[in-house]
Amino acid sequence: MSGVSPIVPRVRVPLSDLEIQVGIAKVSRYAERESGDTVELTERPTGGVSVVLADGQGHGRPAKTLANLVARKAVGLIAEGARDGATARAVSDFLLAYRHGQVSTELSIISVDLSSGTLVVSRNSHCPAVIAMGDHVVRWDAPSVPVGLYPDTKPTITEIPLKVGVMVVAMSDGIADAGRRSGQSFDILSTVDRLYRVDADAQTVASTLLDEARELDSGRPADDMSVVCVAMRQLQSGNEPRRLTLLWPVP
Repeated sequence: MSGVSPIVPRVRVPLSDLEIQVGIAKVSRYAERESGDTVELTERPTGGVSVVLADGQGHGRPAKTLANLVARKAVGLIAEGARDGATARAVSDFLLAYRHGQVSTELSIISVDLSSGTLVVSRNSHCPAVIAMGDHVVRWDAPSVPVGLYPDTKPTITEIPLKVGVMVVAMSDGIADAGRRSGQSFDILSTVDRLYRVDADAQTVASTLLDEARELDSGRPADDMSVVCVAMRQLQSGNEPRRLTLLWPVP
Protein backbone atom coordinates (compact mmCIF):
# COMPACT_ATOMS: atom_id res chain seq x y z
CA MET A 1 0.00 0.00 0.00
CA SER A 2 1.37 3.41 -0.98
CA GLY A 3 2.80 5.49 1.86
CA VAL A 4 2.97 2.61 4.34
CA SER A 5 6.37 1.41 5.52
CA PRO A 6 7.00 -2.33 5.35
CA ILE A 7 6.68 -4.36 8.53
CA VAL A 8 10.03 -5.23 10.08
CA PRO A 9 10.68 -8.97 9.59
CA ARG A 10 10.09 -11.06 12.72
CA VAL A 11 12.34 -13.98 13.52
CA ARG A 12 12.19 -16.96 15.86
CA VAL A 13 14.85 -16.98 18.59
CA PRO A 14 15.44 -19.23 21.64
CA LEU A 15 13.11 -18.40 24.55
CA SER A 16 16.14 -17.42 26.62
CA ASP A 17 16.77 -14.58 24.15
CA LEU A 18 13.28 -13.10 24.44
CA GLU A 19 12.17 -10.07 26.43
CA ILE A 20 8.56 -9.74 27.60
CA GLN A 21 7.13 -6.22 27.44
CA VAL A 22 3.85 -5.32 29.15
CA GLY A 23 2.21 -1.93 28.67
CA ILE A 24 -0.91 -0.87 30.58
CA ALA A 25 -2.88 2.38 30.33
CA LYS A 26 -6.23 3.14 31.96
CA VAL A 27 -8.50 5.97 33.03
CA SER A 28 -11.87 6.10 34.73
CA ARG A 29 -15.12 7.26 33.22
CA TYR A 30 -15.52 11.04 33.16
CA ALA A 31 -16.57 12.44 36.56
CA GLU A 32 -16.17 9.02 38.24
CA ARG A 33 -13.62 8.74 41.02
CA GLU A 34 -13.41 4.95 40.83
CA SER A 35 -12.79 2.92 37.68
CA GLY A 36 -14.80 -0.26 37.20
CA ASP A 37 -11.83 -1.82 35.39
CA THR A 38 -9.02 -3.68 37.16
CA VAL A 39 -5.72 -4.90 35.73
CA GLU A 40 -3.55 -7.39 37.62
CA LEU A 41 -0.13 -8.82 36.72
CA THR A 42 1.30 -12.06 38.12
CA GLU A 43 4.19 -14.42 37.51
CA ARG A 44 3.31 -17.92 36.40
CA PRO A 45 4.68 -20.73 38.60
CA THR A 46 5.98 -22.62 35.55
CA GLY A 47 7.59 -19.52 34.01
CA GLY A 48 6.27 -16.40 32.33
CA VAL A 49 3.68 -13.80 33.27
CA SER A 50 -0.08 -13.33 33.02
CA VAL A 51 -2.03 -10.10 32.75
CA VAL A 52 -5.67 -10.11 33.83
CA LEU A 53 -8.12 -7.41 32.73
CA ALA A 54 -11.53 -7.40 34.44
CA ASP A 55 -14.35 -4.97 33.61
CA GLY A 56 -17.05 -5.10 36.29
CA GLN A 57 -20.69 -4.52 35.35
CA GLY A 58 -21.81 -0.94 35.97
CA HIS A 59 -19.74 2.03 37.06
CA GLY A 60 -18.02 3.47 40.09
CA ARG A 61 -17.24 1.70 43.34
CA PRO A 62 -19.65 -1.26 42.93
CA ALA A 63 -18.12 -2.09 39.55
CA LYS A 64 -14.62 -1.68 40.97
CA THR A 65 -15.38 -4.03 43.85
CA LEU A 66 -16.71 -6.61 41.39
CA ALA A 67 -13.73 -6.27 39.03
CA ASN A 68 -11.29 -6.59 41.94
CA LEU A 69 -13.05 -9.74 43.14
CA VAL A 70 -12.85 -11.38 39.72
CA ALA A 71 -9.30 -10.28 38.91
CA ARG A 72 -7.88 -11.40 42.25
CA LYS A 73 -9.64 -14.75 42.01
CA ALA A 74 -8.15 -15.26 38.54
CA VAL A 75 -4.66 -14.21 39.64
CA GLY A 76 -4.83 -16.55 42.63
CA LEU A 77 -5.77 -19.53 40.49
CA ILE A 78 -3.05 -18.79 37.93
CA ALA A 79 -0.48 -18.45 40.71
CA GLU A 80 -1.52 -21.89 41.96
CA GLY A 81 -0.82 -23.39 38.53
CA ALA A 82 -4.27 -23.44 36.91
CA ARG A 83 -4.38 -23.07 33.14
CA ASP A 84 -6.02 -19.95 31.76
CA GLY A 85 -9.09 -21.71 30.36
CA ALA A 86 -9.70 -23.54 33.63
CA THR A 87 -9.16 -20.27 35.50
CA ALA A 88 -11.78 -18.42 33.46
CA ARG A 89 -14.31 -21.24 33.90
CA ALA A 90 -13.69 -21.44 37.65
CA VAL A 91 -13.99 -17.67 38.06
CA SER A 92 -17.30 -17.71 36.19
CA ASP A 93 -18.65 -20.53 38.36
CA PHE A 94 -17.50 -18.71 41.50
CA LEU A 95 -19.18 -15.43 40.52
CA LEU A 96 -22.36 -17.22 39.46
CA ALA A 97 -22.58 -18.97 42.83
CA TYR A 98 -21.63 -15.85 44.78
CA ARG A 99 -24.01 -13.41 43.07
CA HIS A 100 -26.60 -15.86 41.69
CA GLY A 101 -26.23 -14.69 38.09
CA GLN A 102 -27.25 -11.12 38.90
CA VAL A 103 -23.98 -9.49 37.80
CA SER A 104 -21.33 -10.17 35.19
CA THR A 105 -17.75 -9.21 34.48
CA GLU A 106 -15.88 -9.13 31.20
CA LEU A 107 -12.57 -10.92 31.58
CA SER A 108 -9.49 -11.06 29.36
CA ILE A 109 -6.27 -12.90 30.21
CA ILE A 110 -3.01 -12.61 28.25
CA SER A 111 -0.31 -15.06 29.29
CA VAL A 112 3.27 -15.57 28.22
CA ASP A 113 3.59 -19.27 29.08
CA LEU A 114 7.24 -20.27 28.98
CA SER A 115 6.46 -23.91 29.78
CA SER A 116 4.48 -24.33 26.54
CA GLY A 117 6.38 -21.70 24.56
CA THR A 118 3.15 -19.93 23.64
CA LEU A 119 1.35 -16.66 24.17
CA VAL A 120 -2.17 -17.53 25.33
CA VAL A 121 -5.09 -15.14 24.87
CA SER A 122 -8.34 -15.89 26.70
CA ARG A 123 -11.51 -13.78 26.30
CA ASN A 124 -14.84 -13.63 28.07
CA SER A 125 -15.66 -10.26 26.56
CA HIS A 126 -17.44 -8.64 23.65
CA CYS A 127 -14.35 -6.45 23.19
CA PRO A 128 -11.90 -7.67 20.57
CA ALA A 129 -8.24 -8.47 20.98
CA VAL A 130 -5.73 -7.42 18.35
CA ILE A 131 -2.99 -9.88 17.43
CA ALA A 132 0.09 -8.85 15.46
CA MET A 133 2.75 -11.20 14.14
CA GLY A 134 4.81 -11.43 11.01
CA ASP A 135 3.12 -9.43 8.27
CA HIS A 136 -0.33 -9.64 9.81
CA VAL A 137 -2.27 -7.51 12.27
CA VAL A 138 -5.71 -9.00 12.87
CA ARG A 139 -8.77 -8.30 14.98
CA TRP A 140 -9.84 -11.33 17.00
CA ASP A 141 -13.47 -10.98 17.99
CA ALA A 142 -14.73 -14.56 18.16
CA PRO A 143 -18.03 -14.58 20.09
CA SER A 144 -17.74 -14.98 23.86
CA VAL A 145 -19.82 -14.18 26.93
CA PRO A 146 -18.85 -12.50 30.22
CA VAL A 147 -18.26 -14.52 33.36
CA GLY A 148 -20.84 -14.92 36.11
CA LEU A 149 -24.11 -15.20 34.21
CA TYR A 150 -24.51 -18.81 33.07
CA PRO A 151 -23.36 -22.30 34.07
CA ASP A 152 -20.59 -23.89 31.99
CA THR A 153 -19.34 -20.55 30.67
CA LYS A 154 -16.11 -21.02 28.73
CA PRO A 155 -13.66 -18.50 27.29
CA THR A 156 -12.58 -18.26 23.69
CA ILE A 157 -8.88 -19.06 23.57
CA THR A 158 -6.09 -18.81 21.04
CA GLU A 159 -2.41 -19.74 21.40
CA ILE A 160 0.48 -18.24 19.46
CA PRO A 161 4.05 -19.57 19.38
CA LEU A 162 6.44 -17.26 21.23
CA LYS A 163 8.82 -15.42 18.93
CA VAL A 164 10.19 -11.95 18.41
CA GLY A 165 7.56 -9.53 17.10
CA VAL A 166 4.45 -11.20 18.46
CA MET A 167 2.15 -8.64 20.08
CA VAL A 168 -1.34 -8.81 21.61
CA VAL A 169 -3.64 -5.99 22.70
CA ALA A 170 -6.71 -6.42 24.92
CA MET A 171 -9.10 -3.68 26.03
CA SER A 172 -12.24 -2.79 27.92
CA ASP A 173 -15.35 -1.41 26.26
CA GLY A 174 -14.39 2.20 26.97
CA ILE A 175 -11.65 1.76 24.38
CA ALA A 176 -13.58 -0.46 21.96
CA ASP A 177 -16.62 1.86 21.94
CA ALA A 178 -14.80 5.20 22.02
CA GLY A 179 -16.47 7.90 19.93
CA ARG A 180 -19.83 6.13 19.75
CA ARG A 181 -21.54 8.93 21.69
CA SER A 182 -20.74 11.36 18.87
CA GLY A 183 -21.41 8.92 16.03
CA GLN A 184 -17.74 8.04 15.47
CA SER A 185 -15.90 4.75 15.71
CA PHE A 186 -12.37 3.95 16.80
CA ASP A 187 -10.35 2.18 14.11
CA ILE A 188 -8.26 0.27 16.62
CA LEU A 189 -6.84 -2.11 14.04
CA SER A 190 -5.35 0.72 11.97
CA THR A 191 -3.80 2.34 15.02
CA VAL A 192 -2.18 -0.90 16.18
CA ASP A 193 -1.01 -1.64 12.63
CA ARG A 194 0.61 1.80 12.38
CA LEU A 195 2.43 1.39 15.69
CA TYR A 196 3.47 -2.18 14.96
CA ARG A 197 5.08 -1.19 11.67
CA VAL A 198 7.38 1.30 13.43
CA ASP A 199 8.24 -1.24 16.16
CA ALA A 200 6.66 0.77 18.98
CA ASP A 201 7.16 -0.71 22.45
CA ALA A 202 4.28 -2.14 24.48
CA GLN A 203 3.78 0.91 26.69
CA THR A 204 3.73 3.25 23.69
CA VAL A 205 1.04 1.11 22.06
CA ALA A 206 -1.12 1.07 25.19
CA SER A 207 -0.71 4.79 25.87
CA THR A 208 -1.39 5.79 22.26
CA LEU A 209 -4.59 3.73 22.11
CA LEU A 210 -5.79 5.31 25.34
CA ASP A 211 -4.95 8.83 24.15
CA GLU A 212 -6.75 8.37 20.83
CA ALA A 213 -9.79 6.84 22.54
CA ARG A 214 -10.00 9.78 24.95
CA GLU A 215 -9.74 12.20 22.05
CA LEU A 216 -12.69 10.52 20.31
CA ASP A 217 -14.70 11.09 23.51
CA SER A 218 -13.62 14.76 23.55
CA GLY A 219 -11.50 14.20 26.63
CA ARG A 220 -14.50 12.99 28.65
CA PRO A 221 -14.50 9.18 28.53
CA ALA A 222 -18.02 7.79 28.26
CA ASP A 223 -16.89 4.62 30.05
CA ASP A 224 -13.90 3.32 31.98
CA MET A 225 -10.99 2.83 29.59
CA SER A 226 -8.28 0.19 29.96
CA VAL A 227 -5.85 -1.24 27.45
CA VAL A 228 -3.16 -3.89 27.86
CA CYS A 229 -0.39 -4.64 25.38
CA VAL A 230 1.97 -7.61 25.63
CA ALA A 231 4.86 -7.77 23.16
CA MET A 232 7.80 -10.10 22.63
CA ARG A 233 11.14 -8.48 21.83
CA GLN A 234 14.68 -9.75 21.36
CA LEU A 235 16.80 -9.40 24.49
CA GLN A 236 19.61 -6.98 23.73
CA SER A 237 22.13 -8.48 26.16
CA GLY A 238 22.29 -11.33 28.62
CA ASN A 239 21.71 -11.09 32.39
CA GLU A 240 19.48 -8.02 32.08
CA PRO A 241 17.60 -7.00 35.26
CA ARG A 242 13.82 -7.16 35.32
CA ARG A 243 12.17 -3.74 35.55
CA LEU A 244 8.65 -2.58 36.38
CA THR A 245 7.50 1.05 36.22
CA LEU A 246 4.20 2.33 37.60
CA LEU A 247 2.69 5.81 37.17
CA TRP A 248 -0.41 6.19 39.38
CA PRO A 249 -1.98 9.68 39.63
CA VAL A 250 -3.74 10.02 43.00
CA PRO A 251 -7.40 11.05 42.43
